[in-house]
Amino acid sequence: MSIIAKRRRSGTLPRAPRSLVGAAAVLLSVAGAAARADQPDAFTRAYAQKLAITVCGTCHGPHGNSIQPKYPRLAGQNANYLVAQLKAFRSQSRGDPDAVGYMWGMASQLDDDTIQALAAYYAAQKAEPSASGTSATISRGREIYAQGVAAQGVPACSSCHGPAAHGLQDFPRLAGQHAQYILKQLASFQSNMRNVAIMHGVAQNLNLGDMDAVAAFLEVQP
Repeated sequence: MSIIAKRRRSGTLPRAPRSLVGAAAVLLSVAGAAARADQPDAFTRAYAQKLAITVCGTCHGPHGNSIQPKYPRLAGQNANYLVAQLKAFRSQSRGDPDAVGYMWGMASQLDDDTIQALAAYYAAQKAEPSASGTSATISRGREIYAQGVAAQGVPACSSCHGPAAHGLQDFPRLAGQHAQYILKQLASFQSNMRNVAIMHGVAQNLNLGDMDAVAAFLEVQP
């Protein structure tokens, strides 16, 4: 038997004061908690990026620049707006047909941290225009976007979405968005399937020609 073992058995080996042992345990506990608190952020960011590329990317493109007109482009979108929409999908409070058909199920298992990380990922991606061109329709859309249609009580879109259509505060970026998607959303606002009071007020006073023009204009914006 070693000397240390004999001294332990005889009770002559000095023991650390209980106060120190307790303090060490507390410090280890705090350090462990701090390590665990740091890990989810990095893990969640990596998980969200993988989710965006492998799952969301099926419809929206791996970096958010969807090439399918049915699905919106998410690259460069305002993070606050994306968070709000993902939470609306999760709570099933956004009721347009594609939300019900696709996004209610997709968002149902997302927690707040993953939603924040997904929004940050897409907001950091470089947005690309989905089309290019010039036409009388695009020119008309530019006019409506910048000035509204006073005779129909339609305000300028730029007052909320910014002069370059890159969004302001919690209002979404519209530049480069697919015209088909914009038209579909305007119709949803008009019918109140997407229950957003300010957009219902705008869309209900737009005729189909005006909506076509605005959508065509926005699609070619950088």
